[in-house]
Amino acid sequence: MQGIHLIQDLAVILIVAGVVGWICQRIGLSVVVGFLAAGMLVGPHLPRLALVEDAGRIETLAQLGLVFLMFSIGMQLSLRRLRRLGLRLLLATLGGAIGVYYLTRLLGATLGWSSVESLFLAGMLMVSSSAIISQMLQESAATHERFGQLAMGLAVLEDVVAVVMLTLLSSVVQFGGLRGEHAPSVGETIGMLAAFIALACIGGLLLVPWLLRRMSIAANDELQTLGIAALLFGLAVVAQRAGYSLALGAFLLGTIVAETAHRHQVERTFEGMRDVFTAVFFVAIGMQIDPGALVGDAWLVVGIAAFALVVRPLAVTLALTIVGTPLKDALRTGLSVTAIGEFSFIIAQLGVSAAVVPAKFYPLAVGVSLVTALIGPVLLRRSEPIADFLLARQPHWLEIWLRYYYGRLERMRMRQRRNRLWQLSRKRFIQIGVEIIAVSGVLVFSGELEAALEERVGRDWLFPHGPEVIFWVLLCVVLLAPLVAIWRNVSALALIYAQATTASRGRGSKLTPAVEWVLKAGAGLGLFVWLALLLPTEGTARLLMLGSALAAIVALLLLRQRLIFWHSHLEAELQTVIESADHKLTGTSAPWLRPHSAWNLHILDCVIRDLADAQGRSIAELDLRARFGCSVVGIERQGFTIPLPSPDAVLYPRDRVLLMGTREQVHAGRKFLAEVSGNTLGDSIFEEVQMQALVVPEWSRAAGRTLGELGWAQAFGVQIAGINRGGLRMLNPTAEESVQAGDELLALGAAGQIEEFKLWLRERPEEEGAGEAGENG
Repeated sequence: MQGIHLIQDLAVILIVAGVVGWICQRIGLSVVVGFLAAGMLVGPHLPRLALVEDAGRIETLAQLGLVFLMFSIGMQLSLRRLRRLGLRLLLATLGGAIGVYYLTRLLGATLGWSSVESLFLAGMLMVSSSAIISQMLQESAATHERFGQLAMGLAVLEDVVAVVMLTLLSSVVQFGGLRGEHAPSVGETIGMLAAFIALACIGGLLLVPWLLRRMSIAANDELQTLGIAALLFGLAVVAQRAGYSLALGAFLLGTIVAETAHRHQVERTFEGMRDVFTAVFFVAIGMQIDPGALVGDAWLVVGIAAFALVVRPLAVTLALTIVGTPLKDALRTGLSVTAIGEFSFIIAQLGVSAAVVPAKFYPLAVGVSLVTALIGPVLLRRSEPIADFLLARQPHWLEIWLRYYYGRLERMRMRQRRNRLWQLSRKRFIQIGVEIIAVSGVLVFSGELEAALEERVGRDWLFPHGPEVIFWVLLCVVLLAPLVAIWRNVSALALIYAQATTASRGRGSKLTPAVEWVLKAGAGLGLFVWLALLLPTEGTARLLMLGSALAAIVALLLLRQRLIFWHSHLEAELQTVIESADHKLTGTSAPWLRPHSAWNLHILDCVIRDLADAQGRSIAELDLRARFGCSVVGIERQGFTIPLPSPDAVLYPRDRVLLMGTREQVHAGRKFLAEVSGNTLGDSIFEEVQMQALVVPEWSRAAGRTLGELGWAQAFGVQIAGINRGGLRMLNPTAEESVQAGDELLALGAAGQIEEFKLWLRERPEEEGAGEAGENG
């Protein structure tokens, strides 16, 4: 049977990955380590245990795993979350990455490695594993502490650094080294990457939310899943065709979907596929690792892991301190982000598969990840005493200088908040920057887009050079609206700064127009140079672009107000998407929960599992405060937050519950909520619910009594949906409605419940047993 070997290999991989991952979870390691170990066990490097027959097909499935993994990582990072994390943490992430980069390059030079090998090693150590760090913070009940929030935010932002680094390394691979004959500069590569990201994000933010809304209205869940999967793989392929990796496209779609109201639905939909294929991805990486080589390079692995365990906390602590984070929080955050993981594997895989680095980089990445995953939790748990130890021994002059530096930063921030000029111009600067990047993205990739159009419809479609003419005309019309918006913002800024610079002078009102004209002229010259560098300068494209520009100018004169309206509408759509409320229960979105270390209070969240014994029970019934001393202070259900729930609130499967108490109390409470005895009734009678008409006999005990007195819902689980009395039908009768002999009752319930209720209803008064039980119920 064709394909049976693939199914067999997949079954073997999933079984071994599940067993080894469970073992690692039991001993406190990340399941990622277990998946890598499973890959080494079933891979070709251990012939006696080699259970996979066709590793090539598994590699293909691993690409699916890479796409789902990057999509889920992108879902953790939205523009809203970036804004909540703030510019300071973004600068700290960038500073820490740069510090690790240069120190690692120095280490590579010391070891005598080539510049490309040092570059890939730096890429592997620059970024941490957000999956491993998230697990460590959860287990240490540090997710909602100040340093824990900084560590998680830093790990998520380092994912962005990893995507940029992966793109730069892909360029190195594509052009054969750092100084290849046709290799673009780092600035050019980053500029093109920014243009592609801006183009994909703006287009995605305008298209994807609208498409998801339409699908949620017109399509069922299955078709919605197919549509989102098509978008996922489609954008991944687009990124690949644009010269980047599949990972970038999947990551970008994740960030775009994270901005929509469908985020939680998409997470639930792809959760199963993500878990399966992500495990296959890590197993495939493990299959390419030779355990013998890992043992042979043990000293190298230990040495580089020790280097990472020193350099990463040092660089992160220094970067956080520079942006104004208190030294103790900076130290604890640095000690918490030592673990490396998924991106390091991807970078090592890129270099090894392209043969630009030795094959030992694979086991090196895995070995360093294993060591950091083992030592990382210890450093996290001991971060407070380590930080206190270092702070107690810091020089007095350093303490004084830091106090002065933090005060200086705080005064600068206060002046910035009070700066009226900056408050007026800040939003316009951001709009100009985004629009310039978007226009640059369209122009940079215009050649590829035009070539794709010609390939699809032919060079002489409709008329000679038809696709080329149509493309450039449409391109000019499309770019007209953002260009007009750029100039309007530039004009507004010129007026604001002209008035600000001349306000203090006696003849300020006369100088304002001249200063405004000078500022506009300078900005116009800059915009002209910018467009001249990006516009095509060869062949018919230049002539078409000039002709199209003239046509666009005419259209501008005729449709200026309409273009302004369209652009304002699109801008409002983007702003609505970005600023829509985010109801996730996270440390950054729960301002009423702030850690108070002096009170020894900790906040920990846990998820109610599908078969947990706590499901379907109220907070009062669980009585966590009396049993363990902790309290439920928040519930997140299907993406909506319930702050400070009442004791009557019932917990349901997949609820995310926030516990508050001492460290021991919240851990005991989480363990209790996660208990699964297997005795929970899992069968549902929902599909068996039906309606059946029953006539009340003359001798029935129900005659002359109200529905509230009879209590049939509690006794039998049956609801009376309607009463037919002499041809008069009453729908949804109230509890005060009485039941009369001869009434026709429309009973709602499962078949067994209705049958039991029917026997009681038709029971004669002289008969005892079930009837009395029913009345007492």
